[in-house]
Amino acid sequence: MRLLAVLLMSACVAFTPVGSYGQSAPAIDNAEIATLFKTDQSVRENLKPDQFKDRDFITRMIEGDRIRRERARTLLKDGHLKTATDFYYAAFIFQHGNTPDDYLLAHTLALASANRGNKDAAWIAAATLDRYLQMIGQKQIYGTQYLNKSETGPTMEPYNQTLVPDALRESLGVPVQEKQHERLAKMKVSGTLSK
Repeated sequence: MRLLAVLLMSACVAFTPVGSYGQSAPAIDNAEIATLFKTDQSVRENLKPDQFKDRDFITRMIEGDRIRRERARTLLKDGHLKTATDFYYAAFIFQHGNTPDDYLLAHTLALASANRGNKDAAWIAAATLDRYLQMIGQKQIYGTQYLNKSETGPTMEPYNQTLVPDALRESLGVPVQEKQHERLAKMKVSGTLSK
């Protein structure tokens, strides 16, 4: 009887699918965060300078951003965001926040995405840190943020241009300073922020 039990246990082990002990199936991208991201991006596609003067448009955009952040925060808190893509999408949603904590969370989400293998997350990690730094009164360090100030027009200031070398910018998918200055010059000629 004992021999029969050992043989049965051995047979069960032999037919158990590989990787089923203590391993979970690979996570699947969350469809809801993908939809939130697509909506977030569609609001910002083809923006015209006149839209920034339309208070109703701005109010609707800010409210939509807030609703998307709340839902993304719930998905994150409840453990529904697991993949590099999930974290990448959530980083963009929080990048469109309005508090230092929104930007810091966006930065952390971008790092989580990069850690899980998303090479595109490097740029959003740089951009979220720049935005966070500016929001707390510090200088951006990568040069990802362009502002349109009424007193100066398009600017990247405050910007510490000496801390990060261009080689590091390039490794993060951020344009080198020469390209940043070319873009800023075009913005100054047109008087608007552009992509």
